[in-house]
Amino acid sequence: MFELDLFLEAFPVLLEQFIKITLVVTVLGSVIAAALGLAWAILVRQLPSFLSVPLAFVLDFIRLTPLPVHLLLVYYAFNSLSGLTVGVLVFGVHYSTYMAESYRAGIESIRSGQWEAATALSLPASRTWRAVILPQAIRNTLPSLGNWAIAMFKDTPFLIFISVVEMVTAARQFGGQHFTYTEAFTVAGLLFLVASYPTAVLMRKLEKKLAY
Repeated sequence: MFELDLFLEAFPVLLEQFIKITLVVTVLGSVIAAALGLAWAILVRQLPSFLSVPLAFVLDFIRLTPLPVHLLLVYYAFNSLSGLTVGVLVFGVHYSTYMAESYRAGIESIRSGQWEAATALSLPASRTWRAVILPQAIRNTLPSLGNWAIAMFKDTPFLIFISVVEMVTAARQFGGQHFTYTEAFTVAGLLFLVASYPTAVLMRKLEKKLAY
């Protein structure tokens, strides 16, 4: 039977873990992933093949192997780092490989005539990227980046692998203390929904606004 008193008691406990852990890892991880993803996409395209091929292999390896494996590997390899720091770094690097694919698609969507026009005008590579390619590519990529940030947000329960107590783990602990889990997991689900649904709606509106 659902107990409202336990629901109300669980709410501030889980909200605190949501703000201190779940939100921090998602926001900082997204910033790292967005910046690194753009760097990977440009480097794979610009570097000579003897460098870009190994880099692409490393990115594929990170993207195609499970996130919990990365968390455990880095956590035990760098045991001087806190679990939260490891979580932010690993989430950022892991999702940067997905975002790199989104950036790559955005870059490849630029018509070849624009590359040729920049070459004909003798624009240096840095200016071609900064003034011609990236403004259009990033515009095409923004909705996809938002979706990856939401996916990262929903993966934060994996932090329990490195002993970081985020919201879902806190809900399980709260349920264990009161011998009922329904109320705590209801709070956790609602907090996920309240945080992710507006972001999803914003991404859909942004996608429509940016559509050509």
